[in-house]
Parts: sequence; C-alpha cells; structure tokens
Amino acid sequence: MTAASPTPVPHHPIGVEVYRLILPNTAGAPRLARDFVASLLMVCRHTGLVDDARICVTELVTNAHRHTRTPLIRVEAAVNRGQVTFTVTDEGGPLTGTLTGALGPRRASPEEEHGRGLALVENLALAWGTDGGGPQHPGRTLVWFTLGRPGATP
Repeated sequence: MTAASPTPVPHHPIGVEVYRLILPNTAGAPRLARDFVASLLMVCRHTGLVDDARICVTELVTNAHRHTRTPLIRVEAAVNRGQVTFTVTDEGGPLTGTLTGALGPRRASPEEEHGRGLALVENLALAWGTDGGGPQHPGRTLVWFTLGRPGATP
C-alpha cells in the first residue's frame, strides 16, 4: 500500500502522450470522465487498466464535484507503454475548510455511504498524491494517481 506523497504531479518525460478533458462541474461529470478514461485506455491498448482507472477517476471527479465550487474539473492522462498517470484538477473554492489539507484516505464505518474513495485510489494505484496550485493558482487542487502493468514503476 502506498501513501499519498508530497511529491508534485510527475513531470511527463519524452515518449508520453498527454490527453485532456475539461468538464463543467455538474452531476454528470464523473460519468463523462469515466467514459473518457475507458475509451482512451482501450485505444491506447491498456485494456487491463480500464476498470481500476474508471473507479479511481470517478472517485476523484466526484470529490471535486461534491466538495468544491469549482466551475471546471480537468482530467489529464499521461500515457506511455507501461503506465498511465491521471490528474484531476479543480479550480478551488472548497465548500468547507481547505480541501487540500484534508485529502487522505480515512476509515469509514460500515454504516457510512461515503468516505472510501481515496482509500480505493490508494489500494488500486501504484502511487498517488496531491498538489496545490501554488501562488499562481491559490486554492487549486490536483490529485494524481498512476496505474501500470505488472512490473511497471511510477
């Protein structure tokens, strides 16, 4: 099990193809992101990663939709032969508190319907982490995760 690292979103080396989707912050955003990810991975011949990627990106886009006032949610996929790194970015405006500081898996009780999303990401990904927008984009939150074929390293 890997934990969220303070490492910023990985820089994309040469040979990586980058795809982006920009969504309005609506209830349909998670479904659109999930379909984008599935289609992209099928075309890029990463069919073994589709189910895990759909789960993880759905969780992150859902978090951005439910917990921020961001007008847009951005999904980026950096694809190479062995792995894929996804980044979900919101423009900030948390509903309560500071979302970046609160990001991390928590233990949800069996009765709770919510609260397991980041634990799923943590268990499915080779690595994952969070980053802020820095001084140029205060309030912006980036959450990334890397999936890969067996033997791939983040």
